[in-house]
Parts: sequence; structure tokens; C-alpha cells
Amino acid sequence: MTERGFDELVAEAASASVEGWDFSWLDGRATEARPSWGFSRALGYRMAGVQSSLDLQTGGGEVLAQVPSVPRLAVATESWAPNLQKAQRLLGPRGIVVVNAAEEPPLPFADDTFDLISSRHPVRVWWDEIARVLAPGGSYFAQHVGPHSVFEVVEWFLGPQPEEVRQMRAPEADRVAAAEAGLEVVDLRYEETRMEFFDIGAVVYFLRKVIWIVPGFTVEAHLPRLRDLHEKITADGPFVAYSTRFLIEARKPAA
Repeated sequence: MTERGFDELVAEAASASVEGWDFSWLDGRATEARPSWGFSRALGYRMAGVQSSLDLQTGGGEVLAQVPSVPRLAVATESWAPNLQKAQRLLGPRGIVVVNAAEEPPLPFADDTFDLISSRHPVRVWWDEIARVLAPGGSYFAQHVGPHSVFEVVEWFLGPQPEEVRQMRAPEADRVAAAEAGLEVVDLRYEETRMEFFDIGAVVYFLRKVIWIVPGFTVEAHLPRLRDLHEKITADGPFVAYSTRFLIEARKPAA
């Protein structure tokens, strides 16, 4: 447990860069268990067996950069300028084309183009577009954020949430949406994993980086609750939350 005071911890976290999707700033300050399926490893295995791939909402390209090999045609999309620039620097040397594409449809690709479409933690999934640009027999392979993920943090700052909000992003809803788009879900697995925040700076950094947890978060607007949480961590130890994740694989019927 750090002995540094509230003001110092918060100021440090508030000034840290949150570019990209690299969470190494939190090393030693927060932990998150990973789902048992090992998404990056599983993605690498699938990419080794296809001729074309598309990674949607790639962030700074950190996940795709871990894949041992990529197919002849490898494309990634990103819309946020700082992430786009980072992804181009990281992935370009590997021959991966990073496209500036909005998170909303249409995707700027022809029908039946990609053998594999992937995504890790997409903000929103447009199943009809995925089905359109997948080649016949191709697959969508992704790790999605599940319902009520990190709601211990959400509700600390925003108060109790309605049940309909808590159940948004339910895995079964994506199963239905994929089927309605003409895809067959061949794998769907759900897990809850433990997170721990060891100081208030870790919480501030996390909320600045993962902006949909507490929309519009600023230190100034949430100062009283931040102080309360700092006192709680100081007295009781790490603040514990649970992230929810599900793995989904959906296949387009062969022609």
C-alpha cells in the first residue's frame, strides 16, 4: 500500500498519458485476472490459418501486435486519432494496413472480403456489417465486455443502476443478433474476473482511459467520492471489482 497522499496520487494519475490501449502504467497499482481462454493466443492460432483478416476497433494495435504471424491481407480499423496514429506506427511495419474507419456502419470494405474478422472489446457490434464483409465460410472471433462489468466502480460514482442497465451487453443478446444477421454462433463462453485497485491514482487513471465506465468522468466533478474511496482503500486495502467478458465465435455459411 502506498503512503503517498490523496492529492499527489490523483495529480499523478490525472497527468498521465492515456493514449492507446496499453495498461502498463497500472503495473503494481492494479490487477485484473484474465479469462481462461487466452484471447490473444487463440487469435494467433486462427490468423495462422487464413488468407485475409480484419481487426475492428483495434485501439492502439496492442493486441494485434502480439499475434505471431498475420495473413497476406491484414487490415485493422480505428477511429480515435491518437489510437489510430499509434496503431499505424505499431502495425505498419508488420504489413498490417490500419484504416481510419468510424465505429458506425458502413465498413469501407467490399462484400465477402475477409476470412477472419476479430475484435477485442468493441464499443458496439454491427452484426449485419460483419456478416456482409465476411467471406463465405469465414468467422468472427472476438472477446466482448459482458453485462454489469466493473459495476462496483460504476455504482460507487453513479449510484445503483437499473436492472436493464446492468443487463446490457448480455451474451445471449449477441447470440440472437448474430443469428439474425445470418451467422452461426459456434462458441460462446462467459467469465467474471477479479480486479483490484491498490490506490486512488489507479482508479483515476482507469476511469480516464476506459471512458465508458463513468461517462464524462473528471477529477473535479467526482472529487468527494474519490476522497471517500481513497479513505476506504487506505483503511481496508484494495478496492475489489469484477470485470465480465465473453468469447464469441460466429461463422458465415459457406457458399
